[in-house]
Amino acid sequence: MFESCIVAGYRRSLPSNTAALTVFIDFFLVFCKKNGRTIVIRNLSKLKYKAYLYVMNPTAQLYLLPVPLSETNVETIPQYNREIIGRIKFFIVERTRTARRFIRKLAPEVVIDDLTFFELNKRTTPDELTQMLTPIHQGHSIGLMSEAGCPGVADPGAIIVKMAHEANIIVNPLVGPSSILLALMGSGMNGQSFSFHGYLPAKKEQLVPVLRKLEQVSRQTGAAQIFIETPYRNQQIITQSILSLSANTKLTIAADLTTPTQYIVTQTMAQWKKNPPDDLHKRPVVFVLQA
Repeated sequence: MFESCIVAGYRRSLPSNTAALTVFIDFFLVFCKKNGRTIVIRNLSKLKYKAYLYVMNPTAQLYLLPVPLSETNVETIPQYNREIIGRIKFFIVERTRTARRFIRKLAPEVVIDDLTFFELNKRTTPDELTQMLTPIHQGHSIGLMSEAGCPGVADPGAIIVKMAHEANIIVNPLVGPSSILLALMGSGMNGQSFSFHGYLPAKKEQLVPVLRKLEQVSRQTGAAQIFIETPYRNQQIITQSILSLSANTKLTIAADLTTPTQYIVTQTMAQWKKNPPDDLHKRPVVFVLQA
């Protein structure tokens, strides 16, 4: 009764004024959410608006699905996630091949060929981004995956989460491995105040000033400074840190997290100079610095 009334009434009485139509839509989005329903307006007429109205299945949502930090470690994914993945038919991923392999290991009962994958990468166009959320408007949940770890954190999936919020779609982040948090947990540094900086500059002449700036900020605020690097540039980070930073500044090197070769060590720069780390070439590493 409620749905048919809203749909019929809405279609018969669309305001012709664009501003009035916008207010009208916003009112029903709020009103219907309070009543356990979500309305999504798509392709609205005249300028942007066209009279299509969808009353969504309230259970359709965007699930943020963490992926193991190593392909061999599917046991780091909770059982609840496995059950959710078993129910989803649409996935947004960085690489279809990797995602299919992960799902096959995690939930072997799933028929992979029944699933639809949308690839999100640097070549994805704005139109393709919009299309990726279409299944939710049709009442189907979508799973968002990173290549490793948690989607949306140091990951291109953040744009999809942003779009979901803008479209009043339910966003549901699930529990799973995060190399950033695991490194901080294992560092012994300030877990109350910290900053994550992603990738630092690749060129030495740009890297050194950034490292010194992070050290200065840490000294002034007491906050831990977290950053990552592509595996083949790990040694440059370590070398330049030892050469450029204060002898008492601490650096945590957290490599191969959650794997049998996991390596987490915190030392001062002076100690790292005397006791250099294991060979970290081509190994995934998270660095944590505190002055």
